[in-house]
Amino acid sequence: MKPNRILGFGIAAAMLGALSAGAAMAQDQRFVSVGTGGVTGVYYPVGGAICRLMNQTRREHGIRCSVESTGGSVFNVNAIKGGDLEFGVVQSDVQYNAANGEANFAEDGAHENLRSVFSLHPEPLTVVARADSGISEFDDLKGKRVNIGNPGSGQRALMDLLIAEKGWTNSDFALAAELAPAEQSSALCDNNIDAFAYTVGHPAGAIEEATTTCDSIIVPVEGEAVDALVENNPYYFKAVIPGGMYRGTDEDVNTFGVGATVVTSADVPEDVVYTFVSSVFDNFEDFKGLHPALANLTPEQMVSQGNSAPVHPGAEKYYQEKGWLN
Repeated sequence: MKPNRILGFGIAAAMLGALSAGAAMAQDQRFVSVGTGGVTGVYYPVGGAICRLMNQTRREHGIRCSVESTGGSVFNVNAIKGGDLEFGVVQSDVQYNAANGEANFAEDGAHENLRSVFSLHPEPLTVVARADSGISEFDDLKGKRVNIGNPGSGQRALMDLLIAEKGWTNSDFALAAELAPAEQSSALCDNNIDAFAYTVGHPAGAIEEATTTCDSIIVPVEGEAVDALVENNPYYFKAVIPGGMYRGTDEDVNTFGVGATVVTSADVPEDVVYTFVSSVFDNFEDFKGLHPALANLTPEQMVSQGNSAPVHPGAEKYYQEKGWLN
């Protein structure tokens, strides 16, 4: 047999082996999705940051992570329940209500398979108003055109509760818009609404867009209704949006809010959740540097605060190894 034919057979065999190995690797690879929120909020880049860290070592564990822009917290919980998402970023109050079958989840009952993974950054309720709207406090929203948030979002769930606590209904607004986060800044600056409410970590691109594109201010959210919600619900807390962070608002603004958390389902395998968690905490300084909202996080806070649902066994295993859980 001629040498070049021998060489040709060798190359063909090598190529076939490589293709077979590649096919086996692709077949063995698993995929997980992280549901977040609008692309202009904090959930989406934070979810992307987690997936980026997880995908850096995917050759070792065979799991590819993708980030999905979604309708927000309530949507993510329902998608996890339906098996359409493996992980989701949700507000701490939404996690609590889903785990206990309250508020938005009262009709369908408790999501018994919901599991907590870890908590993230604080999320103050942020009300942004046009400077010429005559709005300087939350009560001034009455009779105005206000975006209360799209159905399925965490800010909509929080606004519904606050409106009810104040004894208002949506008819007390001249317009109760249901715009998604990506639409609200342009609607404000186009004078289609007077204000919008957004539950978000800071600094946030959506707030920067609204305050730099047109003259607008951040409005305090405080008073008896807020005090009652904070006192009666362990997942709410008082918060301050620092003055000078956004154009038009030089002084600190008092408000209240929730925390962002990551949840999953009991049906997601233990090793997948363990890998997800270790990707974050084994690269913790890199993780904190991926978005300003993450800069002040500590592992202890993330494990102990804002998690109402039972901890997933995969996360629990990692935390016990680190001595963060008893």
